[in-house]
Amino acid sequence: MQQQIHRMKMFFNMSLNELEKDLEKTKTVLNNVRASRSAFSVALTDSNTLNCFGPFRDDKLIAYKHVFINLGDGYNLDTGIFTVPRSGVYSLALTVYSDAGSPGNTLAACASLMVNSQVVAGPREKNMQDQEDSATIVVALHLKAGDQVAVNLPIGCFLCDDKSHYNTFTGFLLYATD
Repeated sequence: MQQQIHRMKMFFNMSLNELEKDLEKTKTVLNNVRASRSAFSVALTDSNTLNCFGPFRDDKLIAYKHVFINLGDGYNLDTGIFTVPRSGVYSLALTVYSDAGSPGNTLAACASLMVNSQVVAGPREKNMQDQEDSATIVVALHLKAGDQVAVNLPIGCFLCDDKSHYNTFTGFLLYATD
């Protein structure tokens, strides 16, 4: 009887040790998942009055200044660049808006979504038929840790924004791949 009790104690202790190890592994995985959360959503400005940016003589990276969310601190307010913290599939969205001031003026609401200085996609609306226009793109991309995502304002384009947040740039990790 004592041998059985001793064997049961040993079995119980071994099982308990294995469960404790599994719990620690699970906690580590959960902490890694929490640490890898990545989402940002920004707007061009938060001004009370409508301000237009551009057109410029050269292409120019846009630094969005109003932050809705920057989970993981991947978006840099000073540079306008989102640095990918973890390899995975990301959803990226870009909306542009411009106001020509009056019908008949050239309207150039356009921008380019860039990954590592390469154009991936870009909403573009150039015409003289109305006073204002907007365009949106949404893409899902496989990005690697360290990739840099930004929005470029091409030559001849301009964007207008105020606290209504017509111009937005958003990205978030759908799922990690590493």
